[in-house]
Amino acid sequence: MTSSLSTRRLSRLAYGGIWSLPLPLWLAAFFLGPMILLIWLSFWDVKNFLLTPDFQLENWQKMLTAPYFWAAYLRTFVIAISAAALVSLIALPCSLAISFFLSVRARMVMLGLFVVPFFTSYLVRVYSWQIYLTENGIVMKLLAAIGIDSGSLLNTPLALMIGLVTLTLPLVIVIQSISMLSLDKTLIDAAYNLGCGPRRVLFATVLPAVRPGIVLGALFAFIFSFGDFVTATYLGGGKFTTMSILIADTVKSGQQWPRAAVVALMMIATLLITALASIAYAYRRT
Repeated sequence: MTSSLSTRRLSRLAYGGIWSLPLPLWLAAFFLGPMILLIWLSFWDVKNFLLTPDFQLENWQKMLTAPYFWAAYLRTFVIAISAAALVSLIALPCSLAISFFLSVRARMVMLGLFVVPFFTSYLVRVYSWQIYLTENGIVMKLLAAIGIDSGSLLNTPLALMIGLVTLTLPLVIVIQSISMLSLDKTLIDAAYNLGCGPRRVLFATVLPAVRPGIVLGALFAFIFSFGDFVTATYLGGGKFTTMSILIADTVKSGQQWPRAAVVALMMIATLLITALASIAYAYRRT
């Protein structure tokens, strides 16, 4: 009898192990493998514009002591954190309206509309913003009609932020809405029964309960904004050197792939630390 139970347990473990293999294999093939290659590449050398396998620290020393590297790093971090905060604030009232004031059918339609932008290339959306923000674009003509003449809005911080909001806002709204839809509505009823007003219910009941969704939405906005290349290039005009632009410029400068690998590894390290800290805060017990 004991032997039969042990056999069943082993078969269940084997069955579960087989079906759980795809995820570790996927991570090993598409994350750990390239990461190891990137780390290895960062110690290589470039001689006569050719990559040469080596183990030297010059690439790390060169990049981590360069003022332009830290200027690009700080600029990228500030832009990403600003975009994440702005998008979260814009998305919050929209998510509240979708979750608490719309019918089930209207709610599904709205969430579906926010998914639709991901069916098109982000590059196409950026090009469409160029049409609006250029000197002869629709926005500038409307501003000129009311007496405001500010020239082209392209290659400005405003255009850069518009692009990042376009990139991340639909996803943040969907994440926040899913979190709010999973909220136990009896908590809100209990708060009203205890005499809380709408503002007190929002700040003392709803927002603390949906904190994971708000934090995770902001995290995704930060990750997308921190690594974005298209917006900084086509709406920022390359005037605001971010880490992604620095990678491209470093590669163009004498085929310096190892130094570009250093920049990429610093970006990955920043995103991993930010993600772990955000998840720890999102699910921290209060």
